[in-house]
Amino acid sequence: MASSTMRFSANSTRTEAFPRCNSISGFIGVPSRSKSKLRFIGRNANLNFRRSCFSVKCVSGSEAKPKLQDPLSQQQEATTSLSSYSPDASSIGSSIKYHAEFTPLFSPDKFDLPQAFFATAQSVRDALIINWNATNDYYEKLNVKQAYYLSMEFLQGRALLNAIGNLELTGPYAEALSKLGYRLENVAYQEPDAALGNGGLGRLASCFLDSLATLNYPAWGYGLRYRYGLFKQQITKDGQEEAAEDWLEMGNPWEIIRNDISYPIKFYGKVVLGSDGKKHWIGGEDIKAVAHDVPIPGYKTKTTINLRLWSTKAASEEFDLYAFNAGRHTEAYEALANAEKICYILYPGDESIEGKILRLKQQYTLCSASLQDIIARFEKRSGASVNWEEFPEKVAVQMNDTHPTLCIPELMRILVDVKGLSWKDAWNITQRTVAYTNHTVLPEALEKWSLDLMQKLLPRHIEIIEMIDEELIRTIVAEYGTADSDLLEKKLKEMRILENVELPAEFVNILVKPKEVIDILGEELKSSEQEVEEEEADDGDEVEEAIAKTDETDASSIKDKKEELPEPVPEPPKLVRMANLCVVGGHAVNGVAEIHSEIVKDEVFNAFYKFWPDKFQNKTNGVTPRRWIRFCNPDLSKIITEWIGTEDWVLNTEKLAELRKFVDNEDLQVLWRESKRSNKVKVAAFIKEKTGYSVSPDAMFDIQVKRIHEYKRQLLNILGIVYRYKKMKEMTAVERKEKFVPRVCIFGGKAFATYVQAKRIVKFITDVGATVNHDPEIGDLLKVVFVPDYNVSVAEMLIPASELSQHISTAGMEASGTSNMKFAMNGCILIGTLDGANVEIREEVGADNFFLFGAKAHEIAGLRKERAEGKFVPDPRFEEVKEFVRSGVFGSYNYDELMGSLEGNEGFGRADYFLVGKDFPSYIECQEKVDEAYSDQRKWTRMSILNTAGSHKFSSDRTIHEYARDIWNIEPVKLP
Repeated sequence: MASSTMRFSANSTRTEAFPRCNSISGFIGVPSRSKSKLRFIGRNANLNFRRSCFSVKCVSGSEAKPKLQDPLSQQQEATTSLSSYSPDASSIGSSIKYHAEFTPLFSPDKFDLPQAFFATAQSVRDALIINWNATNDYYEKLNVKQAYYLSMEFLQGRALLNAIGNLELTGPYAEALSKLGYRLENVAYQEPDAALGNGGLGRLASCFLDSLATLNYPAWGYGLRYRYGLFKQQITKDGQEEAAEDWLEMGNPWEIIRNDISYPIKFYGKVVLGSDGKKHWIGGEDIKAVAHDVPIPGYKTKTTINLRLWSTKAASEEFDLYAFNAGRHTEAYEALANAEKICYILYPGDESIEGKILRLKQQYTLCSASLQDIIARFEKRSGASVNWEEFPEKVAVQMNDTHPTLCIPELMRILVDVKGLSWKDAWNITQRTVAYTNHTVLPEALEKWSLDLMQKLLPRHIEIIEMIDEELIRTIVAEYGTADSDLLEKKLKEMRILENVELPAEFVNILVKPKEVIDILGEELKSSEQEVEEEEADDGDEVEEAIAKTDETDASSIKDKKEELPEPVPEPPKLVRMANLCVVGGHAVNGVAEIHSEIVKDEVFNAFYKFWPDKFQNKTNGVTPRRWIRFCNPDLSKIITEWIGTEDWVLNTEKLAELRKFVDNEDLQVLWRESKRSNKVKVAAFIKEKTGYSVSPDAMFDIQVKRIHEYKRQLLNILGIVYRYKKMKEMTAVERKEKFVPRVCIFGGKAFATYVQAKRIVKFITDVGATVNHDPEIGDLLKVVFVPDYNVSVAEMLIPASELSQHISTAGMEASGTSNMKFAMNGCILIGTLDGANVEIREEVGADNFFLFGAKAHEIAGLRKERAEGKFVPDPRFEEVKEFVRSGVFGSYNYDELMGSLEGNEGFGRADYFLVGKDFPSYIECQEKVDEAYSDQRKWTRMSILNTAGSHKFSSDRTIHEYARDIWNIEPVKLP
């Protein structure tokens, strides 16, 4: 349900900026009798910062506002005042003090850093709300087509510096806070990272929102408001330990809770046919999804779009007051707790049936609440007469991976059951509205849900999915016919949405062999029986002898033979293949890098590609240059601007290519190296603070930061470091210095809480670090650091300081990657395989400026087959390093399971599925080339500059333009 538009106004407080202090009880130096007078003056002051009152508006109201005579001209008048304001440090300071006084989250007897952050963020939010309301008003009046990006993750990072940077207010805010006694950087450091995502999927979604706003595209993001995120990672002597993330402990100054915007969500229950002839989903468990809005500002534009996050709760009447008063407190609160826990954790463990149910509830909540909201907005904009045929002309829904797949049956349910459309019309609308981005080729990430579980939780949706599956079967049969039964059976097995489910009654006989074949088989069988009879007549004596022998068999022998009979094969589980549903239900499917999109067409969805080749596209990922160069690396940004001669590269990254003209200029190279070293000094201090290890900023910073997973091969990296350490120990001090350049090897990333092998890898890395870092013979020649609780803010510090970055996944397994783009943008040189976006990055930066090793994607299947056949011969250096690990040099922990996963030819958790052993010799030889190149700093700096210049094609702005043009069919709408 959504209510009508509501506005709330407030004016800022005009007072003099107060000096350095740690108290804001009222206003500093003002007698208590004067405080009320100052507050009165402040509430009525007409500050430049708030020339017009800010408004908090419900932009998804169901009631239409009164029609205006000339809405466009009125909007232009409203926005004219916005474009004219330019807040200075004084008005910003007054705004900050106003929020510290009148919108407090802290006690008024102090003004410390956390309070300074919240007051500063709330003052920034005021400015965002003005532009945000203007943006939404303008979209509504023009009734533009809008894109909606649905994702289970939005990995935003800190928002303060990004917001004031996009608003071009960094200088005024720094000055205002300085007058209040604080540095902007220290205030910004108080902000916790929003725990709304974990990996590249969520970071990509956040980059997209930044680009959508910057490029003035009408779009919103939809996600879930996780109370505890994934988890806070702690590194102990036992490796990774998980604790609840506390990012909302002090509240979130950026979000606006929309208690007036909530939608009903249903689980369980049953489906009945009503007297009106419609299906009705009744009974079961009912909850509410409540909207929380986060404004997303564009860079150098008034456009400010929205990220709408859903939290879940139950109605207050669900609280059992009788049970509570009877002392059954847990029982009384059960319904409320069940509703709230849906948004507690990102990706709850799903080993248990309860975990699976919770994950499915999360996915359905995202889809149902978002679609109800999207439809309410469409109906509001349509006015009195709603033409559902226009829905795809006004709405584009993008599913970020398979998590939001339930959008398809949910949109069908709403259109058919609630809005009364025919199945044919609803299916046509759904297919034209929805599109799907595939992010993986890993089978475990191509979600499959238990049909029985989904039938219990979402009974109406299973009916709809069964009808879609039936429609798909009909289409497949029409395309391939029934003449070639084997081909048809193969296509049905590959393409059906329901796996291991019998064909509907209509199609039961389509796989029966043709009559001619049956007749031939019958004749052959009859002939065979005649031959047997003749043979039995000829060999009658032998038959009688065999019968006699059988009679002599004792009962125990018969029992033994019965026990030798094979066990019955268990019936395979009935599953819903979500990825297949995405392909069938949407009008576009895209991969996220050129090589990945080819794998999607050739392997993952080959049958669908042959069927609907026009559906499949490539949209190589990108990252926002605002956050990932301009704001996180100001020193390098300044150098780029000075040498290119313009700051336009922040919006048009093609201009970065102009750096190639100066690549050999010694002055530029000196500045480039100084900038890098300055960033390394900051990281060295950060590492000391977080881990206790001291590292030298003069060593090479070699970094691998990403989710811990076997296919990303952090294990290959650490085994290469172990080999390096072993060789160092076998040399004299003089030989070591001649052979190796000093390195600081930095790891970061989270292993999923129940992913045992990934957690073993984290433990191994930390054990290696504990040994190497305390070895006096090695000193600063080699350090190994695992940075705990890796997140966006840590990335913003590490990436500008990086010199070598490792992107070493097994070829063909990484869809794209986005951190590789961020590293390249910041002048870091990559070592990696030809996987994901590495392929395109290498093409742009030049093969000489990328360290390549390892097997190619097309070779992987053959190499695994070779392994299974026992033909793989490991390199002696690989065997050597495994034995070194098993020797106990890194402590008493038993690494047999970890090393054992790299051995054998078959078996779960064995046989080196990710080809660490195969690529190991190529990897360590490539690392020798890295040492050689780093020894020549002029050559290395040249490579670094060319990486930044070659990253010009990897801006998310370019990616968004392609989505808007090829999938969503939306146009930029810039506010006047």
